[in-house]
Amino acid sequence: MFNSVLMIEKALTSADVEFVTTLHGDEPVTFHVLLQPRGDQADRLLRAIDDVALGELDEAVREGEVPEGEEAVGFGERALQVSLAALRAAGSAAEGKLVSDHPLDALRDLVDAAGADEVIVLTDPHYVEEFFHRDWASRARHKVGVPVLKLFSHSE
Repeated sequence: MFNSVLMIEKALTSADVEFVTTLHGDEPVTFHVLLQPRGDQADRLLRAIDDVALGELDEAVREGEVPEGEEAVGFGERALQVSLAALRAAGSAAEGKLVSDHPLDALRDLVDAAGADEVIVLTDPHYVEEFFHRDWASRARHKVGVPVLKLFSHSE
């Protein structure tokens, strides 16, 4: 059985679920999911730049309408529950929690506690952070002692 920690930032789509549950063929996988709700307004500019870089100008304009910080916790909890249910429906064991402060410390602690074989970071593209190696996957590689796989999430 494979033991994976899955870091996400929004609810998994059906394509995401199929992608991560089939990475190891027919071998069963237990997922330990960490979801960080949307950050504060300081992150909004980076997300808008990413939207523009992807040609998603409508998304960049709507960045101000998306709940952030404390307002995003309820949305994050629902996204986590939907994601866990989808992973379980696909035949995997899954548990998870929201993280707010220091997500990479929470990741390291969970990897150790769960005896994880790998970390999968599944996010939207974040070109500015990736360019400077400040994205979750790049930073996680320096914090955990297991392989870190970076995947881009799908949109529905």
